[in-house]
Amino acid sequence: MPKQSFFKNRVRSIGFALKGLFLLLRTEPSIKVQFVIALVMTAAGFYFEISATEWILQLLAIGLVMGIEGMNTAVEKLADFIHPEYHQKIGFIKDVSAGAVMLVSVLATVIGLIIYLPKFF
Repeated sequence: MPKQSFFKNRVRSIGFALKGLFLLLRTEPSIKVQFVIALVMTAAGFYFEISATEWILQLLAIGLVMGIEGMNTAVEKLADFIHPEYHQKIGFIKDVSAGAVMLVSVLATVIGLIIYLPKFF
């Protein structure tokens, strides 16, 4: 089989990534909730005319939460595939993965409060 060009491989990789993103948004309830929150926070950013630095922090927080949620989903699906019935070590792995989502979600909430609380008071 002839080797594909670097450019064609990148285009295929983007296609797989987009497929994964749409699968995540279509199938995972938690990412749907986070996506709606991201839209609301983006609208709030426009409404309150937040600064460029605030935009950077907000977008970074949104990206981290959604990206880590995607990784958590992948870890859970892989763990369930490898060991469908309950196993203590698999449970530990899934709990740690969920904890990572919680950590970035709490920090994203703190960032949101730092940005938006002064706008209300």
